[in-house]
Amino acid sequence: MSTVTTRSTLIRSRRETNPVSRSAVLTVLGLSAFYFLFPLWWLLVSATKPFGEQFSGNGLWFDGFSLFDNIARLSSQDGGIFWRWMLNSVLYCGIGALLGTVFSALAGYALAKYDFPGRGALLALVLAAVLVPKVLFTLPLYLMFSGVHLIDNPLAVLLPSVVSPFGVYLSRVFAAQTVPDEVLEAGRLDGAGELRIFWTVGVRMMLPALVTIFLFQFVEIWNNYLLPAMVLGDDRLQPVTVGLVGWNASHVAVSPALVVIGSLVSVAPLLIAFLALQRFWRAGMTAGAIK
Repeated sequence: MSTVTTRSTLIRSRRETNPVSRSAVLTVLGLSAFYFLFPLWWLLVSATKPFGEQFSGNGLWFDGFSLFDNIARLSSQDGGIFWRWMLNSVLYCGIGALLGTVFSALAGYALAKYDFPGRGALLALVLAAVLVPKVLFTLPLYLMFSGVHLIDNPLAVLLPSVVSPFGVYLSRVFAAQTVPDEVLEAGRLDGAGELRIFWTVGVRMMLPALVTIFLFQFVEIWNNYLLPAMVLGDDRLQPVTVGLVGWNASHVAVSPALVVIGSLVSVAPLLIAFLALQRFWRAGMTAGAIK
C-alpha cells in the first residue's frame, strides 16, 4: 500500500512541475553540455582533417577523414616518443591513482570507524589540506626532491600523487554513511581481524566512492603539468601533457597539427577509464536503492 502511495505521489509531483522551471533547468543543462563538449568536438573534427589543414576551413565539421594517416605521422615524429609519453602517463596515473585510492580508503575508514585521540584534529587537518591548491606545493616539492636527489626520477611524480586529502575526506564520509557498525561488530564476533573486515566488508560497501576517488586521482595526475615539468628534465620520462606543451613551444621543429592530433589521442585513456568503471557507480546506486 505504501509503495502505491509513494508512486502516485511521485507521478503527481511530476505533473505539478512548473513548465517554466523545467525549461530553465533544461536550458542550463544544455548550455553546460555545450560548453564542456564543444572543445572536444572541435578537437575531434580538427584531428581528422588532412595533415596541415587543422586550422583552416570549417572548424566545426569534417573535411575528409585522415585520422589514421595523422596518427601514423604522430608515431613517426621524433622516433615515436609520443607513445613513450603516453606509456609514462598511464603508468604514473595508474600506479598513483591505485595507491592513492588504497591509502584514502584506509585513512577514511579509520577516521570514520575508530575512536582515537586526535581524530577531530586530524580530520580538520584533512579538510584544511583540501582547501589548499596543490599548485602551491610544487616549488616546495621541487626543493625537497632536489635535496634528496630525486630530480629526473619517476618517484618525484609518483610520491605526491599517492596523497589525496579530498580522497580521504570522501572515503571518510562514505564509510560513515554506508558501513554499519553492526556489521563490523558481527565480523569481530566471528573472529575476523580488523584488516580482514576492512577488505572483505568495508571495501565492498565503499566501492562506488573508491571508484570515484580513483577516477578523480587518475584525471588529476593525467592533467598535472607543473610538477612533472619541473622535476623531469629527461624527455623520455615526461608524461604526455609535458611532451605536448614542449612540442607546441617548438613551432619550427614540430608542426602544430601534431599537437592537435596528440591532444585527441591523449584524451582516449580518460574516456576508456570512465566507461570501464561507470558500471560500479550503477551497482552502488542500485545497492543503495535496495537498502
